[in-house]
Amino acid sequence: MTRIGLTGAAGDVGRELLDAFDGADEFRAFTHSEHDDIDAELLDVTDADEVRATLDDLDVVVHLAGASSVDADWETAVETNVRGTKHVLDATVENGVDRVVFASSNHAVGAYNSGGATPERMTEGPVRTVGANAPPRPDSLYGASKAACEALTTLYADREGLDVVNLRIGWYMSAADLREVVDDAAPDEARFARALWLGPADCRDVHRKAATADLPENPVTVNAVSRNDDRVHSIAETMRLLGYEPRENAAEALDD
Repeated sequence: MTRIGLTGAAGDVGRELLDAFDGADEFRAFTHSEHDDIDAELLDVTDADEVRATLDDLDVVVHLAGASSVDADWETAVETNVRGTKHVLDATVENGVDRVVFASSNHAVGAYNSGGATPERMTEGPVRTVGANAPPRPDSLYGASKAACEALTTLYADREGLDVVNLRIGWYMSAADLREVVDDAAPDEARFARALWLGPADCRDVHRKAATADLPENPVTVNAVSRNDDRVHSIAETMRLLGYEPRENAAEALDD
């Protein structure tokens, strides 16, 4: 495998990925603050000098760090997501890192099937398939910050030759949490959850493939959701370009 670094390792997705790269020659986890249950190095992505000094001797950086709340205000989203991502990109270029896997979001394209002004709601009417090549259409300031980051990663892929995979991540949670959300949710939120679910095993697989697969094109921007019966985000491109093998399905998880 390769030498892999993971920023944002203390977040929900980050914790799921801590054992996803067991075959790596080296794996380093980075967190913003100390956590007793995670063996990690400290890294503040808003500090350009710290990022440059830390993200070295790696082949791949899986970049999850940043504001993750869909309700994040613009100042926070810009500082941690946009500026933080640029710092990571600058460091990878300067330190000879080969690839960045960027944790984008379904919210970068969330307005295509939005159920209204509130994110994480899906229209109860007809829906539109959202392919991997769908232009950004954010549903929130958080989504707009992720779209801006996709523009940055694309720039660095084109200008610097950096390998880039943008993963438009769905709603990651366990099957038990999915069942709880759907049981307690309004119909438009339940539909969103069933369509956007990314199960734990699929989360590990898609990030592992994004970090290690040979890329037939660059950059690659794809959706990262499970093979849900109700999905509206296409994963055909994720399977073709990365070799993603989704095994989880919201409909099956809800039937268990």
